[in-house]
Amino acid sequence: MIFLAALNAGLTGIGYALISLPILIIFLPPKPVVSIILILSIILNLIVLIEARRSVDLRRIWTLIAAGVVGMPFGTHLLKVADVNLLKVLIGAVITGFALALMKGFSRKVKHEKLALLPVGLTSGFLNGATAICGPPVILFFTNQGVEKQAFRANVVAYFLILNMFTIPYFILNGLITPPIIQASLTLAPAMILGAVSGIIFSRRVREDIFRRIVLIIVALTGLFSIAAGLRLL
Repeated sequence: MIFLAALNAGLTGIGYALISLPILIIFLPPKPVVSIILILSIILNLIVLIEARRSVDLRRIWTLIAAGVVGMPFGTHLLKVADVNLLKVLIGAVITGFALALMKGFSRKVKHEKLALLPVGLTSGFLNGATAICGPPVILFFTNQGVEKQAFRANVVAYFLILNMFTIPYFILNGLITPPIIQASLTLAPAMILGAVSGIIFSRRVREDIFRRIVLIIVALTGLFSIAAGLRLL
């Protein structure tokens, strides 16, 4: 399963945690699983980014990161005062709805993309602070804009990598990353690396329309996963 999750992430740049998390929590407690996925995600993102580095647009990434950092405290505050489960259901429903709409062909390309990246980043940061789900706003926006698959993968992966790097110190300070966690991550790393490399190879052969459909299916599943978590079905 680690191989398949990494293969998908190597192909599209997204979906690693979504696929690997439900399987790993069957065998391990949730806290170490989150830490292991974080470490493996950083390694995976580095591998994909090395291959796709020429397609990275730093201006896009830094705008999203800066806006995300601003939006995160507001999400964290909402997390303290709102019903977390209700929040997950509502956010999951919105994410799934947008993904399905784009799958059906509904899209309106934004002309002033640089300006639009600010609210996208704010929303992503807000959701990250409130529910730890930061990817869908960025993914849906890039899909709506018709970003070419290599540029899509490169920018999404770079964005996730930077966010994860900011998260690592927090995990270490709170005792969530320990020598046993690192050892477990290294044990799973070979399967993840093999999957990531396979996904990168396949990404060069996948048509743009199929690539976008795979991405939207993953986002829709993320929304459904959020709804299920909010309803305590997981």
